[in-house]
Amino acid sequence: MVARLVIAAPSSGSGKTTVATGLMAALAATGLTVSPHKVGPDYIDPGYHALATGRPGRNLDAYMCGESLMAPLLAHGARGCDIAVVEGVMGLYDGAAGLGELASTAQVAKLLRAPVVLVVDASSQSRSVAALVHGFASWDPGVRIGGVILNKVASERHETLLREALDESGVPVLGALRRAAPVSTPSRHLGLVPVAERRADAVAAVAAMAEQVRRGCDLAALVGLARSAPDLDCEPWDPTGLFPHPAPSLNPPGVSGGEGGLPGATPPDPLAGPAAPAPRHGGSAPGTPASGLRPEPRSSNAGGAEFGLPGLYGPASHRAADEHGTAQAKPVVAIAGGPAFTFSYAEHAELLAAAGADVVVFDPLRDEQLPDRTAGLVIGGGFPEVYAAELSANEPLRKAVGELARGGAPVAAECAGLLYLTRSLDGQPMCGVLDADARMSERLTLGYREAVAVGDSVLAPAGTRLRGHEFHRTVLDPGAGPAPAWGLVHPERRVEGFVQQGVHASYLHTHWAARPAIARRFVERCTP
Repeated sequence: MVARLVIAAPSSGSGKTTVATGLMAALAATGLTVSPHKVGPDYIDPGYHALATGRPGRNLDAYMCGESLMAPLLAHGARGCDIAVVEGVMGLYDGAAGLGELASTAQVAKLLRAPVVLVVDASSQSRSVAALVHGFASWDPGVRIGGVILNKVASERHETLLREALDESGVPVLGALRRAAPVSTPSRHLGLVPVAERRADAVAAVAAMAEQVRRGCDLAALVGLARSAPDLDCEPWDPTGLFPHPAPSLNPPGVSGGEGGLPGATPPDPLAGPAAPAPRHGGSAPGTPASGLRPEPRSSNAGGAEFGLPGLYGPASHRAADEHGTAQAKPVVAIAGGPAFTFSYAEHAELLAAAGADVVVFDPLRDEQLPDRTAGLVIGGGFPEVYAAELSANEPLRKAVGELARGGAPVAAECAGLLYLTRSLDGQPMCGVLDADARMSERLTLGYREAVAVGDSVLAPAGTRLRGHEFHRTVLDPGAGPAPAWGLVHPERRVEGFVQQGVHASYLHTHWAARPAIARRFVERCTP
């Protein structure tokens, strides 16, 4: 099993991202192949991790994906690597509000059986640092704190006092970073500016972080600690194994389709339930149950009833997707990328490809047309509000997106994608697919959500329950269409988003590794 360690801290602002990203880059510079990971739902830090390592940054979120997927997802990302470095979230023991340790760095470290390195902001303290470290090391016996990295150390004398104090704690000091001018990592309303928006500056920032860690930390000791992690008793998550056969519309003659999933691939989840066949555009394809998707018994408004909404859809057809079993070309699924749309989990594209799609990335800021033969469109999160004028100016692409959506093709839009599909964003014309307008707001909407699908859509049958998160400073008027995308059931009850024809648009970010059949269902609705 790959060597691994978790970089954590007593609180946010202690220097986790600087240390974790710098360590990744410094280890990669020694010739090690480093697998980068981030606890929690954050999209921005993994972009810096990817720049540091040359590999996709990947998230480990126990709330959205379930506890049992943490080790398999790490093993998947770390295939062929020498070491995995996991950056924590918030303070070591901080997790989903009101749910104990769930989704905390401490919980994920235990699930990974990984040693923890605690990054401590040592400014304005000396001997007290030992009490702080002792408290964190003894709070949960299941968490193994294998070392400390001292950050913002003022001088050699200050470092000596800190090390002498920590000698009494029994937790070794594995590094000390001097107080210095902060590395240039500009922030704005949702955190750091993503790598894709400042590539040259980001490269320089990561190089500076790597040099800080190289000079101040004992790299050999950190690698030794990572190699002390015991083997994990799990198989790597494998998107190709989740779908034993291609989607029905892609099968050669004589091969039957159907939903698939590895036993145990979907984590135990009180929100999960039985699955249903996945309908294609214009009909439904029969198949075996999809792991993790839950409709109520054959009602197309199973989720809507819970929210007092009328029936939103007619009875579903169950016509076979490819009645003659004829082999067809892979449908092209276009994924929005570029500086305006940087929020995406790597597993989504992998799942779409495993489900039978030809995945092509395009940039709505520069490309005036969708990729050739686009049969489905995925628009994830990002910062369209920053690029509203440029997105609006690309009128040919806005027209192409509108035509694709109005033609009934499957379109999955999350947060930034939702905004792009509206009539306008801060007064700038957008794609006009949704009868709604968006604008920036002073209020930050942030947090985990439990949701139920109000009606059938290209992503899930009515009644499907899953977990996601919201992260935005925009508001939509109206916030939901006649057919909402989700009914949120925790921490508050409300409906939000839009489902119309093949469009599913919502503020809710989801992680499809928890519900692989979402990708299968989406691809089955694509017509090459």
